[in-house]
Amino acid sequence: MIPIAKPLIGDEEINAVIEVLKSGMLAHGKEVEAFEREFAGYLGAKHGIAVTNGTAALDVALKALKIGPGDEVITSPFTFIASANSILFQGAKPVFADIDPKTFNLDPNEVLERINEKTKAIIVVHLYGQPADMKAFSEIAEDHKLYLVEDCAQAHGAEFDGRKVGTFGDIAAFSFYPTKNMTTGEGGMVVTNDDELAEKARLIRNHGQTKKYLHEELGYNLRMTNIAAAIGRVQLRKLDEWNEKRIKNAKLLTDGIKRIGGLTPPYVDPRVKHVFHQYVIRVEDEFPMSRDELAQKLREKGVGTGIHYPMPVHHQPFYQKLGYPEEICQNAVEASKRVLSLPVHPSVSREDVEYILQTLEELAS
Repeated sequence: MIPIAKPLIGDEEINAVIEVLKSGMLAHGKEVEAFEREFAGYLGAKHGIAVTNGTAALDVALKALKIGPGDEVITSPFTFIASANSILFQGAKPVFADIDPKTFNLDPNEVLERINEKTKAIIVVHLYGQPADMKAFSEIAEDHKLYLVEDCAQAHGAEFDGRKVGTFGDIAAFSFYPTKNMTTGEGGMVVTNDDELAEKARLIRNHGQTKKYLHEELGYNLRMTNIAAAIGRVQLRKLDEWNEKRIKNAKLLTDGIKRIGGLTPPYVDPRVKHVFHQYVIRVEDEFPMSRDELAQKLREKGVGTGIHYPMPVHHQPFYQKLGYPEEICQNAVEASKRVLSLPVHPSVSREDVEYILQTLEELAS
């Protein structure tokens, strides 16, 4: 089976963890602080604040911005549910704007239509590793005096106009879940260039402490461990090479899929560096079987697949209970019925790509 995702853990990561274990300093410490500096430096950002996971990073970011009850935050309905849930955690209201059907990212024009006097922020999701239109969103945020939050959970090393994502908005959140472009096992990072927001985020993730046992604000225990950070530091050094392998595999897949009727390969905005956390095709009506049938046939022939995502957030049962109408954001609804993720990670060989394309061609005939 060619898996849809495969974490890459080698001897360097294992040895780094062993060194931490030998040191006896297992919880948050110098290893975490080094990872924060290195990750922020890689992006070209001023501050990195390491936390336990990507959802915690989003939560801390919004708390640092003082998003709260009565506020509205605009985001995408076509994403992992944490993007929207992080807004609910603040007692604020998620407002969903539709996506661009080509990029699957938030459509700036749709966002503009949903801004009102209650709007406090926009959470832009760089879905699948393709940056959203940060020129447009930066202008919208500035013109309407809104906070701009980047959800970079799938976009480590991605760039818009030569600048890495995570550095455009007021604050950004990254995830280091095992299937991401780099991992710490579990973990996340808040990134910002704002000194005040960085200090606020550090307080929130560590019990509101300014000194040991001096608690000046309500906070949480969301600290990353030295064990996780040790893995992350090694993985960060490999990230660019791994991203290039993803990009190369994506090009080979796209060149082949263009010859197969009824399948639409990913669109790549010419202004961006897409790092292909996922390689996502659309299965059109012209294809001789449905998306779900194709996924099943591929799995039977040893090709792992994924559906990211089979249901837009506003169709989730919990959000239906909150009263979100099903008929909104029809581009997201349509995408959820057609998208199919194919293996693209660095462990996918050229022979694997050729087998995937050969299998698709056979199923299309």
